[in-house]
Amino acid sequence: MIAMQYSFTLPADYDMTIIDRRIRDKGPLLDGFPRLRFKAWLSARQQGADFASSENLYAPFYLWDDAEGIDSFLSSPGFATLVRDFGRPSVKVWQVWHHGVTTDIGKPKYATRIIGGIAPYRDLASHRDAAIDHAKAAMKAGALAVVSAFDPGTWQQVQVCLWRRAADVPVIAETGQVYDVGHVSLPAST
Repeated sequence: MIAMQYSFTLPADYDMTIIDRRIRDKGPLLDGFPRLRFKAWLSARQQGADFASSENLYAPFYLWDDAEGIDSFLSSPGFATLVRDFGRPSVKVWQVWHHGVTTDIGKPKYATRIIGGIAPYRDLASHRDAAIDHAKAAMKAGALAVVSAFDPGTWQQVQVCLWRRAADVPVIAETGQVYDVGHVSLPAST
């Protein structure tokens, strides 16, 4: 499996209802997209109701079965429309160490993303095991979905969790980001 995310930083005075409308209108179009485990349609606001962000962001997060799914999406008319509207983003991809999904995955209100470096000469297997333990702990703490992954090109790890309520969202470090979840696109069978 492969995790993927791109992000657009929007001006401080950007009308974020444009992003809300985009998510509402386009979100259901990716339901059932081949090889997609889920897409969390994420945004963050400087003037957030529950969690204020340092920037206005539109930052969808994807969990794919394989690289063919990513290629199909990035070559699709829908992605071409995104590029036309916002420009071509830098797309980050991570190799998945662990993922967990509950039957309530379609009902989150918030997401957290934490990115951290993997220290030079750190034993990768023990680092992976600790990340998996942390992901499993997030599921026990109420996460509706969790993805723990790493990028061997930059030696960074990422953990993304989806949460139902603001009270469930853990306090995260300054390097973390809390998002609003506007929609979750799921496979046709979910």
